[in-house]
Amino acid sequence: MEFEGLPEGSIADILSRTTPIDACRLSLVSKLFRSAADSDAVWERFLPSDYHSIISQSLLPNYPSKKALYLALSDHPVILDQGKKSFQMEKKSGKKCYMLAARALSIVWGDTNEYWNWLRHPNSRFPEVAILIEVCWLEIRGVLKTLTLSPDTKYAAYFVFKMINTHDFEDIFVELSVNFDGDHGSSKNVCLDPFDNDDDERGAAGLQRPSVRSDGLLEIEMGEFFNIGIENEVHMSVMEVKEGTWKSGLVVEGIEVLLRGCRMLLAYFKHQPLNYGYSCLFLWKTMSDVVAGDKNRVVNGGKV
Repeated sequence: MEFEGLPEGSIADILSRTTPIDACRLSLVSKLFRSAADSDAVWERFLPSDYHSIISQSLLPNYPSKKALYLALSDHPVILDQGKKSFQMEKKSGKKCYMLAARALSIVWGDTNEYWNWLRHPNSRFPEVAILIEVCWLEIRGVLKTLTLSPDTKYAAYFVFKMINTHDFEDIFVELSVNFDGDHGSSKNVCLDPFDNDDDERGAAGLQRPSVRSDGLLEIEMGEFFNIGIENEVHMSVMEVKEGTWKSGLVVEGIEVLLRGCRMLLAYFKHQPLNYGYSCLFLWKTMSDVVAGDKNRVVNGGKV
């Protein structure tokens, strides 16, 4: 069966059953394929089913096509909920990712000026960040509804922050945890100070430490979970309540929930050539499945 013998609408229907990256690769086949691959019929299938609700909460302009909207939602985070949350799609798959701003988190003593301050930070995507003045009880919690995320997807949560003139974070461990509502989940001890001090006396040597992001902030993985797509809540926490020492200098950006392995995949595919042959084989299999799976569909004279 010749691909070019199919009408553009049928090619678009087939491409919409692949992935965004395959649609882009296969647009190189011919002008007909490019026109089909760029159509709204294809890219609307790649957008989240609730994308209308998402963009209605943002200040996004009107884009000329669904492909342009897809690229806008995957290239940069979109601020939602009056600056308390951001949304972004993972570009290869279209899976949904969210970040809870510091204002969306529950921070013990967060509204007490003696302990925390709220200011604009040049590296932040949000209107304000939480700046720790001094506390001996560090407790930060975030909650995200699973139905806002993509189903059948493995996620990882990251604590995103910065350290400025810190005190007593150098050699203590902080407990990070991720769990579903009513479930014990997982927890681990980490050190939020990015510099490893082998001479510490309180057990922080050898613990996981944060890495520097492209925006200049720090991040550390809190844990992972698999979202099967039923109604539930993911609870994430950052705790240090045992030492009793007075800590300062922590700047909280928020908690980001990304696809598990997303950081590694971005780095990997950035340096990989387009696998054109694989995409063509995948297209042929998809087309065969579509035609063979519907015995009422007849390809004849360019009509389906």
